[in-house]
Amino acid sequence: MNTYDLVVVGTGNAALSAAVSASENGVKVLMVEKAKEDNRGGNSFFTDGAIRFAYGDLDGYKNVISNITENDTIELPNYTAEDFYDDMMQVTKGKSKPELARHLVNNSYDTVQWMKSQGVRFIMNENQYFEKDGVKTFWGGLPSKTDRKGIGLVEALFKKAEENGVEIWYDSPAVRLKTDGDKITGIIVNKSGTETEVDSKAVILACGGFEANKEKRIENLGNEWADAIVRGTKHNTGDGISMALEVGAVKAGQYDGCHAHTTDFNAPRFGDFNKPGDIYKKSSYPLGLIVNVEGERFVDEGADFRNYTYAKYGKETLKQTGHKAFQVYDSQVSPLLRVEYELDEATKFEADTLSELAEKMGVNKEQFLNTIESYNNAVQDGDYDPSIKDGKSTVGITPPKSNWALKFDKAPFFAYPVTCGITFTFGGVKVNDKTEVLNKEDQPIKGLYAAGEMVGELFYHNYPGGSGLMSGSVFGRTAGNSATQYIKQ
Repeated sequence: MNTYDLVVVGTGNAALSAAVSASENGVKVLMVEKAKEDNRGGNSFFTDGAIRFAYGDLDGYKNVISNITENDTIELPNYTAEDFYDDMMQVTKGKSKPELARHLVNNSYDTVQWMKSQGVRFIMNENQYFEKDGVKTFWGGLPSKTDRKGIGLVEALFKKAEENGVEIWYDSPAVRLKTDGDKITGIIVNKSGTETEVDSKAVILACGGFEANKEKRIENLGNEWADAIVRGTKHNTGDGISMALEVGAVKAGQYDGCHAHTTDFNAPRFGDFNKPGDIYKKSSYPLGLIVNVEGERFVDEGADFRNYTYAKYGKETLKQTGHKAFQVYDSQVSPLLRVEYELDEATKFEADTLSELAEKMGVNKEQFLNTIESYNNAVQDGDYDPSIKDGKSTVGITPPKSNWALKFDKAPFFAYPVTCGITFTFGGVKVNDKTEVLNKEDQPIKGLYAAGEMVGELFYHNYPGGSGLMSGSVFGRTAGNSATQYIKQ
């Protein structure tokens, strides 16, 4: 009775992309999801929807974006596949496996167009431009997002999957893979508490990393990660990785690395399905300063656009006393802060003097005041322009602020307590650019594919903002197409 061509494990962006791409080619697909239906969508449900792709030039961008009007004047840097690849290699310190990185960047634009054809709507990313004299000037290679954030993304793909006849079992965690000799023949699923066998010709594992598993975080990332806030679903506990390893897959990638982000210190311990959309993150730090409870700065807030630093600065925050820091801003820059800083959920302190602000923050007041004074004395003259790396910097302090350094002296002052939130882990299983899962001999395990966070060797140390969502789409679609070819052989 439970016989399908293909089983896809998970219901996030990567899994949905896989299921849609296979089902549009006539493959009979079953998706199995650990969560109940009202918690479906994996980490993708919680994303802000920002997605990085090689649009080329303004015309290429306009071919994708749905909400540009004839009244919009846009200034947009060109962004090619080579630019995307260079960004990948820069932030991963050259560690990203070229075969996988090339597959991601070279297929990014075509995949976004395919997603649009499936009903996903793309809009301008309002967090990635500054408007002056009626001109929207974009920066940082990330001018696009999905309409209605991650919710809009997964809802569009769920709708298309269901139209294509994809069946979905909720409250049905995958338990183990079925094999016959050297090939996959199905999967065992705990369907609503009953162990159920499913026969299939292929299985795609797209059920996330181990970021929501406290024990695995400690084992792979270190003891300090026990207390990290999980920014997405509580269901990504590494089950897919474990199942793949049991049938001969190989661990791959940076198991002690992850995507992290500064998030509100009082954010919930796991993503709240009643408040999705990445509302707790704090991303405007290049405009201000970051201090710890000792009142000291510990990173170069202006080293680069936030798209290239936020993943690693979240980890630096976790290293601070109490896993806590504060983003501080004065009234020169507060009007430029992203919308999440004004939400009811944001924890915020405001004061008319720096001394009063330090008291409300609970930091070492003397050191905090010294930090601000030293910083102000180090700020150099120059033109301030947050839409480019303006070179307006400090001299003579450690750490420096390499760009966007304004004196911190215009009251009232604002402080936002932050901690580290983990988004996804970088360690996964070894795959090739067809998403075939490989064994110790570097040979494909017949009928087994992996996509999304389970792809190892793609991200190391850091990642370019928006490339995680793009990776899920590209490798998910590839997995669906590769599995379809295998099934029809």
